[in-house]
Amino acid sequence: MRFSTILRHIREGALNIVRNGWMSFASISSIFISLFILGVFMLLALNINNLTKQIESQVQIRVFLSLNIEQAKKDELLNQIGNLPEVSKVTPVSKEEGLEMLRENLGKDGATLLEGYDKENNPLPDSLTVEVADPEQIGFVAKKIKAIGDNDATAPIMSVKYGQGAVETMFKVTKAVRNVGLVIVLGLALTAMFLISNTIKMTIFARRREIGIMKLVGATNYFIRWPFFIEGALIGLIGSGITAAVLLFGYSRLVAVSQFELGLMMIKLVTLQESGLLVGSLLIGLGTAIGIWGSTISVRKYLKV
Repeated sequence: MRFSTILRHIREGALNIVRNGWMSFASISSIFISLFILGVFMLLALNINNLTKQIESQVQIRVFLSLNIEQAKKDELLNQIGNLPEVSKVTPVSKEEGLEMLRENLGKDGATLLEGYDKENNPLPDSLTVEVADPEQIGFVAKKIKAIGDNDATAPIMSVKYGQGAVETMFKVTKAVRNVGLVIVLGLALTAMFLISNTIKMTIFARRREIGIMKLVGATNYFIRWPFFIEGALIGLIGSGITAAVLLFGYSRLVAVSQFELGLMMIKLVTLQESGLLVGSLLIGLGTAIGIWGSTISVRKYLKV
């Protein structure tokens, strides 16, 4: 295709948007509304996924050691557990550190409830904090650690705790939330494609006479199609570009306003730097593709190819 022909198609596609002002406005509005809702759910899905990872990263196994365990046996256990392929990190916690952590966790009541307990009078055992590479394997790893203690005649491990039951339930809930979020995003994407396609079909239906005249004077289907393809692409690009700009600006303000309050609850939203390029690229790419797709389907129907 010659460069002059390409410029002609681009000019005609752009002029068509202006000529069919209200229909173009309806198409751009459909893209904006549909992709805005889709973008909101995309950002929601990203933040749910991020929050899930934060929760999973805090899931740990606590290995409580026997009260009279020797230092050599502690070191041996530390090496054995640390060498398990599923374990990413093992941190020893002395009983003094455990008592201090317990006081902090109990908050204001800690000083009263633990009054009289100190370094010389400490009922807590030494322990190990175990982090797992794959949080969903935490139950399996806990069983392996317990087996290490059970197979040792000196019984160096008193108990292994990881929130059994609650952790498995949490993983099921987070997995369900992820799956539901994915289904919603896909459903909205299909809905957006349907709405935009119908809008563009209405635009082309209103211009069926123009297409018919062009065919009567000898214009090929290929020649007729291109301005409509470009028109659909421009409509999709404009609508999705506006959507991305409005959505990401609003999200950046939301992150800035809620950062302090959510930080107090140990919740961190995905930043604009982390999500902006991904969400913006997907919205613009999807909007442009939908515009072209809608034009392709609609033009083909009236050209009867």
